[in-house]
Order: sequence, then C-alpha cells, then structure tokens
Amino acid sequence: MERTLPQSGRKKIDRTIEKDHSHVCFKPCGVRGSFLERVTLEADELEAIRLSDTKGLYQQECADRMGVSRTTFSRIITSAHAKIADALLHTKALEFDIKDNKESK
Repeated sequence: MERTLPQSGRKKIDRTIEKDHSHVCFKPCGVRGSFLERVTLEADELEAIRLSDTKGLYQQECADRMGVSRTTFSRIITSAHAKIADALLHTKALEFDIKDNKESK
C-alpha cells in the first residue's frame, strides 16, 4: 500500500534522469548497515551530481538536460553536495531513492 504525504509548496515537476541507481547504497567499511544512520539522495540529486561533477557541464546545460530552470538545478546540486558531505563526514550510509522521479533513457 502506497502512502502519500501532504505536499507543501509547488508540485515537483518530473525531471529527466538518464541512469538507474535504484539498487546502490554506500556505507562506511567495518560498520554494520543496521547500526548506521542513513542519508538519502533523490534521483534528481544524483543526476545533478553526475552531470555537473562527473561530466563537468555548466549549470545551465545541466538544467536544460534535466528539464528544470537553472535556479532549480542550483538548489538540487547544493542539496546533493550537503547530503554527500553529511554522509562522508558523519559516518552515515548513503542510499538512493528513485521512486518519486520519472526515469528516461
């Protein structure tokens, strides 16, 4: 049974996501996953990291590829960087959540 949460603010538009990372999780070595706090990256945050940091594209080009404004892309990439830093610096597991986003190939 799916659960819907009340939404505040504007409705999140579908983003174009090129890769499926639904079965990936990273955790610190030597620590059982059940003992770790988790940080969850949404699919659009992971795609922003892929386009900006891995491919080295400018924010406007990344935004165009994802189908969002440059301002929205900036918010997505800032959130992704903060979550990754939190996981790395505070010994947390990093997992990916793709269920709320539309995937495109």
